[in-house]
Amino acid sequence: MHCLFWAHLVLEKLAKANWVRTHQENIPPKVHHIIWLLDESNVDLGEEMMIFINEYNKFQLSNRYPDYTNEIHKMCTKEFTKEQLEKVKEVRKCLLKMLQ
Repeated sequence: MHCLFWAHLVLEKLAKANWVRTHQENIPPKVHHIIWLLDESNVDLGEEMMIFINEYNKFQLSNRYPDYTNEIHKMCTKEFTKEQLEKVKEVRKCLLKMLQ
C-alpha cells in the first residue's frame, strides 16, 4: 500500500510541475487530486490514462479513515501492486515528456 502511495506522489508532483508550466504562479495549489491538476493545466493523456489516474487517486491516503485504509490494504496484493506500478510508469513517462 505504501508503495502505491509513493507512486501517487510521483504522479502528483509531475502533475503539479505541469501546472506550474502552464500558470504564471510558481506555487501549485495544495491539492492532491491529479485529474484536477491536469485539467487545470490543459493536459489530456487520453481517455484510458485519465480513467486510470482517476481511479489511482484512491492511493492518496493522507486524510483517510482507518476503515478505508484497511480496505485499500486488502487490495494491495503483490500482483495488483505490480500491475499498478507498470501503469504508473506509463503515465510518468508521458507527464515527463510534456515537461520537455
